[in-house]
Amino acid sequence: MKIIAFTGMPFSGKSEAVQIAKYLGIPVVRMGDAVWEEVTKQGLPLTDEYVGKTANDMRKQQGMNIWAKKTLQKIKQQKQADTIVIDGIRNIEEIDTFKKTLGNQFVVIAVEASDNTRYQRAMARGRPDDSMNLKKIKERDQREITWGLNTVIAQADIVVSNEGDLEEFKSKIMIF
Repeated sequence: MKIIAFTGMPFSGKSEAVQIAKYLGIPVVRMGDAVWEEVTKQGLPLTDEYVGKTANDMRKQQGMNIWAKKTLQKIKQQKQADTIVIDGIRNIEEIDTFKKTLGNQFVVIAVEASDNTRYQRAMARGRPDDSMNLKKIKERDQREITWGLNTVIAQADIVVSNEGDLEEFKSKIMIF
């Protein structure tokens, strides 16, 4: 089984890469879903504030790899798939957990886009846990950097630039 994990700063294009995988019929396990499940379980609204706080609190309480452990449970349910995509790796501890369990079939692809491009996308996307405030978006960037996201991006096996249009990005992602 081949496992492709997408990572990148918020609004870099990870969700588009995941949509391409879904279009191709590849099962996707979104790490953020585990966080959303926990937020909902706690009876909190799915806002950037509560999603970020819950993700952070759980990492402090149960280790930086807590979301990788929860994601592995979901991956094990996809036994028949030849390829699975993981969306949303944020730190090296998560990568180490996946590599230890999944071995060398695990590949990390970082999606990169400039801050300006990402901020424009953020204002247009409108997902429930997205902020429409540039200050809040920058705070989210900083929060994810403190989790180790920059290190994950720097150590990715493959880096894909996403500065162009959607068709150009699709052509880059579909080769994997």
